[in-house]
Order: sequence, then structure tokens, then C-alpha cells
Amino acid sequence: MPSAALPPTPFPLFDEWFAEARSAEASDRPFSATAMTLSTVAQVEDQWRPRSRMVLLKDWDERGFVFFTHTDSDKGRELAAHPYASLVFHWPELERQIRVEGVAAPVSRSEVEAYHATRPRGSQLGAWASRQSRPISDRAELEDAVARAAERFADAEVPAPPHWGGFRIAPERLEFWQGRRSRLHERLVYSRGESGWTTELLAP
Repeated sequence: MPSAALPPTPFPLFDEWFAEARSAEASDRPFSATAMTLSTVAQVEDQWRPRSRMVLLKDWDERGFVFFTHTDSDKGRELAAHPYASLVFHWPELERQIRVEGVAAPVSRSEVEAYHATRPRGSQLGAWASRQSRPISDRAELEDAVARAAERFADAEVPAPPHWGGFRIAPERLEFWQGRRSRLHERLVYSRGESGWTTELLAP
């Protein structure tokens, strides 16, 4: 956590911490700096309930943090109905955590297609085969769907399915947490208001 003058926005600090997290990745441990918990809210009967799952960060800049998914999945439908969301990056190797709160919006189709083109062919076929979050009778049903997709695109590149897209979480609040052995952890919050970003320290 910097003790001198803080950058006016949270993004330089995020870039620095993310680069250090990537450097801490090791081939012999299942640790990915891009893994983040995405939390959404869903209306169940008359109650709003939180739902969380792990997704992978695929891009970020001052506009926000991007991940891709089936748009008719639970998270896709939840974000379409109620776009407020939160992300958590947890990097135990560095005793660090970053919390992001903001508003989700779909990324452009050109961004979806550009990223889809970089995916392994198996992942591209899976995007066509899987009705994400929907019940299936057994594993064979999914494998049959993959086989049909492979046959359909046997002699062609696999395009991005119309139901496959991405979301960008435009941040309104970021909290940087640095663990300390004394448990007097450091917590720095950036909040975005009408006049720009402000910072404050929180008690651990």
C-alpha cells in the first residue's frame, strides 16, 4: 500500500497489484491472478438474494473490468435484470484482496467476436453446445451437443454464438486490502462521485 501521494484514480494501483499477482503465479499451484468472484442479485419470489461464482478477468481499463459468458446463463439474466454487481480478487500469495463494486453493461459485439476468435476450438464449440445454467438429463446430452457442433463447423471456423457475450463492470468503488500479521490490515477505498475519485482509509 503506498504511503506517499496516492494516484488520483484507482487504476494505476490496480495495474501494479495485478502485475505483481501475475508474477506470483506458479505452474505447480492452481493460482490464477485473473480469477475473480462475481456477485449478482436475483429475485426469488419476493426476496432479492445474492449469488456468487468464479469468472475470469479478460480485459480491463478505466472503463471497467470485462468477462465473457453465455448471456442466457443465470449471471447473464441477473445482470440484465439488475445490473449492479461486485467483484473480488483474492491473491493469497501476496495477502491481498481487491473489491470492486459497480454497474454492468454488455460489451460491444466486435469485442465479443475478437475475444471469441482467440479461444481454443474446443471452448468455441462448447459455447455453441452448452445451454449454460439449464438442467441436462446426463453428461451424454452435453457430449452429443458438442459432437453436433463439431460436425456443423467441421470445415469452417467457429463463429461466436449469438447467445455468447460479455459484460463490463464500470467501477464506482474499489477497496484495496493488504493483509498484515498483526491483523491490523490496511484498507484503502476509492469512491467515484460527481467530482471524480476520492480516497479514504478504513479500520481493519
